[in-house]
Amino acid sequence: MSKPKAYVLSTRELPASLVEKAAAAGMVIDVLPFIETGKLEREALPEGPLTAVFTSANAVETVEGDGWTIFCTSGATWRKVAGRFGATAIAGTADSAAELAATIIAAGWVKAVWFFCGDLRREELPARLKQAGIEVHEVVVYRTKLTPRKIGRPYDAIAFFSPSAVESFFSVNSISAHTQLFAIGGTTAEAIRRHCDNPVTISERPDAELLINQIIHDNTEE
Repeated sequence: MSKPKAYVLSTRELPASLVEKAAAAGMVIDVLPFIETGKLEREALPEGPLTAVFTSANAVETVEGDGWTIFCTSGATWRKVAGRFGATAIAGTADSAAELAATIIAAGWVKAVWFFCGDLRREELPARLKQAGIEVHEVVVYRTKLTPRKIGRPYDAIAFFSPSAVESFFSVNSISAHTQLFAIGGTTAEAIRRHCDNPVTISERPDAELLINQIIHDNTEE
């Protein structure tokens, strides 16, 4: 057997199809999640239509509603919303929470939103909406638990999918200056840069498949 072109660490679960695609390109992906999420009990929501905001696919999985108008981030979150509520329910999308806030504000008609999020959500979206005079009802629907663990080998590339996973990883690990780092989005890249000086490649959109394709491309070029 020939030597793999690269050993890659994914810090969250991946579809088997992506791992197999990398293997077909001569790469080995080890999947080792650095966070866990758990659903939380919540108070009853108001009946009838409301404007919902999602920046995480985890949050989408915890709620149900009819006649909702939805704003969400792109990639996996958009796909989860479209599958659960229908694509026609989506009034706007963006590649980051900050950009999504701008999209909601630019719509001009939004007076209040229900922001479904995790306990470690970032401040950009609710802060910007409140500054624009939009009422924000935060509904924390899942908890994030860090699960740090020591890695057993050096990796050519590491893929990060959230700031929480970054914090969990670097709390017990260090990397060489030659390790390629990949981030699902800008906020995740910012978290990485707080821990090391390695260059960080950011996915074009917050989508795991795009990120893994970028890693494959960067490690199989002749």
